[in-house]
Amino acid sequence: MRTVGQNDKNRSHLRRLALGCGAAALASAALLSGCSNPDTTHGATGQGGPARARAADPAAARAAEHARLVAAARRWQVDRVPLTPPPPPRVKPKITARAGFEVDHQEDWALPPVFTTIPTRQKVVFLTIDDGAEKDPRFLAMMRDLKIPYTAFLSDYLVKDDYAYFRRMRSFGHTLNNHTLHHPYLPGLSYEEQKDEICGMQAVMQKQFGRAPTVFRPPYGNYNQDTLVAAKECGIKYAPIWNEEVFVDHWEYREDDQKLRPGDIVLTHFRGRDDWDGTMVDDMRRFLNKVTREGYAVARLEDYL
Repeated sequence: MRTVGQNDKNRSHLRRLALGCGAAALASAALLSGCSNPDTTHGATGQGGPARARAADPAAARAAEHARLVAAARRWQVDRVPLTPPPPPRVKPKITARAGFEVDHQEDWALPPVFTTIPTRQKVVFLTIDDGAEKDPRFLAMMRDLKIPYTAFLSDYLVKDDYAYFRRMRSFGHTLNNHTLHHPYLPGLSYEEQKDEICGMQAVMQKQFGRAPTVFRPPYGNYNQDTLVAAKECGIKYAPIWNEEVFVDHWEYREDDQKLRPGDIVLTHFRGRDDWDGTMVDDMRRFLNKVTREGYAVARLEDYL
């Protein structure tokens, strides 16, 4: 049997342990709150003084960001760091229908213009991606790491199984636009049928992504006057198509000289190995290697509209 003296000693020992643990807890809390030392630097782990110094030194911040991009280019096996686009123009260029792409009453009915290039002298191109069939998380990560802006034109029948993927895309700063509900050949439909396809997708975009866009791309780049009248009725202001299309293994060009031009809109698709001999990451690697090699930066289409 234990004696009373032993019990007293045990209780005394337990009190000392409790006091010690309480003091340690208070000290830990003080350290975490920064109250234990008025000179303690606040911030996330790994930040603090050096991070503040970088923020106060623009040259150091630029050097750090360049080093990050170099590492990202190496990680995604891109030939070189993509070029940084210039700031968006203070005065937006005037967007008109491309010559030969107008419909009757294009101007007097103020119909959305169909165009393939943004009028600019800056060496920028605009990446646009259609439909939404492939939902590759590595593609999202690659474009985020390399800071490449793009515009997605979505068709509901292909995106409705995973709206969350495109919400994540939007959260990274990319723009989601209208590509109809079911991706039909619009000139083969009546006016009302075309309007249902375009306005119906506007309603989906509003519900799922919080915004009905003002930019619309007709499937296959095919349209007629009814298409543009319906699009305007649905709140559309612009109907860009494209001047080049990039695939995982080749490029296609609208112009006979097969050259990129400042302001060109480039098309690709949400596709993977089921349709291509490669992934979206492979496709973007081909795209970025070419445009960077030729001195072009990738800019955000909506910044010029």
